[in-house]
Amino acid sequence: QVQLVESGGGLVQAGGSLRLSCTASGRIFSFNVMGWYRQAPGKQRELVAVISGGSTNYADSVKGRFTISRDNAKNTLYLQMSSLKPEDTAVYYCNARQSVVAIVNDYWGQGTQVTVSS
Repeated sequence: QVQLVESGGGLVQAGGSLRLSCTASGRIFSFNVMGWYRQAPGKQRELVAVISGGSTNYADSVKGRFTISRDNAKNTLYLQMSSLKPEDTAVYYCNARQSVVAIVNDYWGQGTQVTVSS
């Protein structure tokens, strides 16, 4: 069974930075897509950033502030967050997708809390 473990969340002041990490039990290059999602209280889970092959995409709300990257040797996905805003407060989840023929499997981490104070 694939296991994803997030870390790096915490409490920071507006304008500060955090780096989230997601370590997978399997080799991350075996996943077609990996990404970060977040969910704030009372709101739906939203996609923050994704990486697939050599391409990345970001939600408009985080463009220019967040950077998604991966280290295949360490089986780790990262989300570097800068210029944090109170609106970024949420539980952040790591996601990995495997697509084999017609079978699609999504794996999720347990989430890590990010709180940005004003």
